Amino acid sequence: MDIVIILVVFLALAFDFINGFHDTANAIATSVSTRALKPRVAILLAASMNFVGAMLFTGVAKTIGGSIADPATLDNGIEVVIATLLSAIIWNLVTWWFGLPSSSSHALIGALTGAVFVGAGSDKLNYGGFTDIVLALVLSPIIAFVVGYLVMQLLKVIFAKRSPHTVNKGFRTMQIFTAALQSFTHGTNDAQKAMGIITFALVTSGHLSEMEVPFWVKLAAATAMALGTSIGGWKIIKTMGTKIFKIEPINGFAADFSAASVIFSATLLHLPISTTHAITSAILGVGSAKRFSAVKWSLAGRIVVTWFITIPITAVLAGLIFKIFF
Repeated sequence: MDIVIILVVFLALAFDFINGFHDTANAIATSVSTRALKPRVAILLAASMNFVGAMLFTGVAKTIGGSIADPATLDNGIEVVIATLLSAIIWNLVTWWFGLPSSSSHALIGALTGAVFVGAGSDKLNYGGFTDIVLALVLSPIIAFVVGYLVMQLLKVIFAKRSPHTVNKGFRTMQIFTAALQSFTHGTNDAQKAMGIITFALVTSGHLSEMEVPFWVKLAAATAMALGTSIGGWKIIKTMGTKIFKIEPINGFAADFSAASVIFSATLLHLPISTTHAITSAILGVGSAKRFSAVKWSLAGRIVVTWFITIPITAVLAGLIFKIFF
């Protein structure tokens, strides 16, 4: 395996590692904020379940690696992948620094689109595949919001006659289960994005003949994400767990369960979605069901703006990186 492929694998695993600590908050912010889990225990749980989830599925990896462009037809596919990964890594680090739960999925997809457009030409883009991915990315937060709202309303009806103290005590225990479930589903979807990019590079360089993810790629990506998760993204955890609205255990359970359901459904459909979008939208939906005015909509607005600007910014950045270095 030549030095350029080794560089690509290193960058992809670096992206996966950063994705792990950037998106750790998705799985554990609510359980930490309600003190259902101690931070260190929550992070170890998230890292372990991320690893397990990443090892069990590859459908999203194939979508990422083949739906936006056909790697077998790109003469400069390796350069495209390098520009993609550098752009996505830079954006992830910038948003992590400012504590904004932006989407690693949006960053990677936007960057890949921009790099292919500039590096290979617009005719090499698969607009149908790109549209399908973007549609999934757009619809998933809406669905997560609605599911979170409905689940919370249902729980309010079921436990209306119980004392809040008793209810929250029970759901604090249940949050351990939903934190594990959320971490597992995060691994099934997010870790596969790095797998898809590495496999894309291996196909375009001739090391593979088709978009089948090798075992070593799965193992490396799962390990990188688990290690990144073990670091933890405390700035984003603070935003997700405390700043959107005051989360109680029953709210945390509802948000995590709703988000995990949406993420795993997308994984089964081989669709890459943003775990950040799913959990944030579920929290907003749950908060709205609790009391609409309880949600800090100004912060929610900042988060949504970050979502919308991620794809164009990373696309332009990847195009610039390709132009400058290649």
